Amino acid sequence: MKLLLTYADKISYTPKVKNLEWAEDKTQTKTFEDILVAFIHVEEKDMENPKKTETNLVKNLKWAARKNETKKILLHSFAHLSESKATPEFTKDLLDKVEQRLNNADYQAYQSPFGYFLDISMDWPGRSLARVFKSF
Repeated sequence: MKLLLTYADKISYTPKVKNLEWAEDKTQTKTFEDILVAFIHVEEKDMENPKKTETNLVKNLKWAARKNETKKILLHSFAHLSESKATPEFTKDLLDKVEQRLNNADYQAYQSPFGYFLDISMDWPGRSLARVFKSF
């Protein structure tokens, strides 16, 4: 798995191009403030041990959220950090489980529309740990 963890003072996105036929239809623009944005690339090897993958992802997200003093986390599937890719179905299922675990642990977790290219606008502060890359 590859993670680009970014803290945003503000992020807005609008779904533009649907690239998975089975993805839910989404058109609404959404905006969040004071949020950790996780660009998540799930690799093929992550499918070998789904529970371990899920646990490692949750731990990394909680760590980055604490370091940035926020309880809000936006999960964004971003299949552009490695050549190896998990299946879209596995990735979506993983994101759903991680979102639920975070919400059950007193975080406010959200997902950007899965299966879409988005127009994204972000305000990133220039401070330590506002942008972190993790690979596991």
